Amino acid sequence: MSEGLFDEGLFGAETEQKAGEKLAENAPLAVRMRPRSLDEVVGQQHLLVAGAPLRRLVEGAAPASVLLYGPPGTGKTTLANLVSKATGRRFAALSALSSGVKEVRAVIEEARRRLGRSGEATVLFIDEVHRFSKTQQDALLGAVEDRTVLLVAATTENPYFSVVAPLLSRSLVLQLRSLEDEDVRALLRRAVSEQRGLGGSVGLAEDAEEHLVALAEGDARRALTALEAAAESAVSNGVDEIDLATVESTVDRAAVLYDRGGDQHYDITSAFIKSIRGSDVDAALHYLARMVEAGEDPRFIARRLVVHASEDIGMADPTALQTAVAAAQAVQFIGMPEGRLALAQATIHLATAPKSNAVITAIDAAMGDVRAGKGGPVPPHLRDGHYAGAQKLGNAKGYRYPHDKPEGVLAQQYPPESLMGRDYYNPTPRGAERALHDRVPKLRNIIRDED
Repeated sequence: MSEGLFDEGLFGAETEQKAGEKLAENAPLAVRMRPRSLDEVVGQQHLLVAGAPLRRLVEGAAPASVLLYGPPGTGKTTLANLVSKATGRRFAALSALSSGVKEVRAVIEEARRRLGRSGEATVLFIDEVHRFSKTQQDALLGAVEDRTVLLVAATTENPYFSVVAPLLSRSLVLQLRSLEDEDVRALLRRAVSEQRGLGGSVGLAEDAEEHLVALAEGDARRALTALEAAAESAVSNGVDEIDLATVESTVDRAAVLYDRGGDQHYDITSAFIKSIRGSDVDAALHYLARMVEAGEDPRFIARRLVVHASEDIGMADPTALQTAVAAAQAVQFIGMPEGRLALAQATIHLATAPKSNAVITAIDAAMGDVRAGKGGPVPPHLRDGHYAGAQKLGNAKGYRYPHDKPEGVLAQQYPPESLMGRDYYNPTPRGAERALHDRVPKLRNIIRDED
């Protein structure tokens, strides 16, 4: 009986090995081409120069838990694997999409047993750690603190917003950058030629290569996935070279580098508003298109336009707010994709309008004084005099009615005593606000009786 079991065990191990080899052969191209050593890593030179923290970590020196922060396809998982190999540690991986506190604790407990039994340490890789709840992140703290595990966590979102402070303080935060075009080009050529890739089974035309580089937008995984789809199409059609038409037919359009729930969301929105503020209508339309293509909620875009109309244009073009509000109403009324037209019209209007931040400067200055405790009683002649007993209190006595004057304005105290002479609104000489730039000082002179 024991002999049979022994034979079955051998057979099982052999089968498992063959299954593993078969799985590796059938793995996606992006997985097969994952760098096996530091020399194969492309990009991230700012983190991999001699003496840099990431290079020292990958080379097995100065082990420390790290948070790898960067766009998709920049090598976060690859670097985690390399850290594991370099330090001779067991590699364990969890995805925040499918793991909870129970799974985290199980991995940590197994790491603790191995460490106590054989001294084998564990590198714990957690992908998309920003999707972990606070409770899930807190479950890691003890193991990271006592180095039961060497944590390598990956996130596409700014960890200073998405990772709890205790975990941040125990980890080295390293920001990865999108790959340069030359990096992507090198990866494509390697994938075409190397045996673990396409093994030279098909060639890649120059214009097709350039299109793949453009489609990738710095994302290695995206480039290799598109290449694999194009190669499969070429082979099925009996051709030995991937041309531009093949790439275009297998990749409908470039995936937009934009994550509605992530850091890119804030970056694209910021660039959109700053382009409008800077009066670059073409850049503004570009960022609008990226948001629309990525499926951003059009109501969010419309709200940003309404805010911007007052914040950065204001009285320099009072119709900008009307246009922005109309666009918001149009989007609500007609929906998408037609709503993109109203958003584009509002974007063009706001980007080309004269600019003034006098409105936001004025209200913020006034609110600043209020928060600082500056104020005081309302002058008696401005108080409500319509209720019973108001006259006995002296309310409204001495109030002067501006319409009694031909100019519609007269000398009279309006602010509390402590704020007399305080200017909040300072119109610019731009656009429609130019008229107010001349008029407001004259009004102040009359009201304050300053000849």
